[in-house]
Amino acid sequence: MSARPSVISQLGLAPHRLRGEVAVVTGAGGGIGYEAARALLWLGASVVIAEINAEAGAEAARRLADEFGRERAAFIHTDVGDERSVEALAQAAVRRFGKVDIVLNNATVAVLGAVKEVPIEKWDLSYRVNLRGPVLLARAFLPGMLGRHHGVFVCVSSTGTAYLGAYETFKAAQVHLANTLDAELEGTGVIAFTIGPGLAPTETARAAVERLAPLMGMTMAEFFELNKSAALSVEEAGAGFAAAIALAEQFRGQEISSLQALKAANPAFGGRAPASSLAGAGPAQLETARALCQGVRRTLAEQSEGWKQRSLFERQWVIRDFKKTTGMPVEAWLNALAQLEASLQAGDNPPVPLPPLERLAGYYGHLADLAQGYERNAAKLEENLKHIRAWQAEVEALRRALSGL
Repeated sequence: MSARPSVISQLGLAPHRLRGEVAVVTGAGGGIGYEAARALLWLGASVVIAEINAEAGAEAARRLADEFGRERAAFIHTDVGDERSVEALAQAAVRRFGKVDIVLNNATVAVLGAVKEVPIEKWDLSYRVNLRGPVLLARAFLPGMLGRHHGVFVCVSSTGTAYLGAYETFKAAQVHLANTLDAELEGTGVIAFTIGPGLAPTETARAAVERLAPLMGMTMAEFFELNKSAALSVEEAGAGFAAAIALAEQFRGQEISSLQALKAANPAFGGRAPASSLAGAGPAQLETARALCQGVRRTLAEQSEGWKQRSLFERQWVIRDFKKTTGMPVEAWLNALAQLEASLQAGDNPPVPLPPLERLAGYYGHLADLAQGYERNAAKLEENLKHIRAWQAEVEALRRALSGL
């Protein structure tokens, strides 16, 4: 192995984290897909470059093989929208590496224009690559993963805006595909989630923005400036994809971003991580914060146990809604709160990374809104809102206590 990718090597993930795993990355002939493949190789995986552009795919595989070894990188010419091509990909990948553990649905085609003006043939093309492709890949690779009780299936989303309907409609459908798979794969050892790269200056993105910006009444420079808060380099976006796969258990069933995955691997990525410095905090302050943290954790644990008593469909909906609103599954929240409570108990220093408590408080606000929309009995509604507001107040009190440390 030669020079390490600068981003993935700085995240604190072990270079053997994915050793023995085999990944198929579609559309990896360049851009984010190539950088994701490169980062996965650095993490120890073997990688199949599934690319429709034969020249780009072969060159990508050659470069990766030069860097990481010929035995770990392969190109397989693939049209993700063609069923026979995807079946051939699955067969060839298994012949080469014996199995496939990871599928990253990176291949895409960006169709732009007003809904009323985009030709239906362009809508068909977008469907073919951006939705039909991931479905075909799920059909081809999930049976093998399920047979081994192990695997990661990743869809790729994008944040929509005007003039991107023919693209974003099918990207949004990928989110729902991953959510459906998450419910169907529960307890199987196979994980499905969705990730969005943010705005990365790939050739595809630049070509799209060149057409999109004038439609929105701005220049390319103005468009990139307006969206700079969501911008990552191409390598950072790809490394985020790879980091999310390495941390897949943490993101099961969620829709996340590359930046979120990068920060999960290294909370200090891109700036200082949210933290509470316990240095100088008095015993009374620490005990107040610890007691509040314990209360928040116990409340959430009780709610989680209550979810298990609900019907299958209601339970799945509640769990997905919680993950979507708070950014983490309940198990991750309980673990983070337990660690914070232990740190407060011990008065640990250096600083303690904090879970996003504002999102948990927001979740309880979300619950209050739902209750007002569904409960018709005024007395029951008031009783429910009383409990929900108390939960929210406890989280807010914990946030204030931690900010004072």
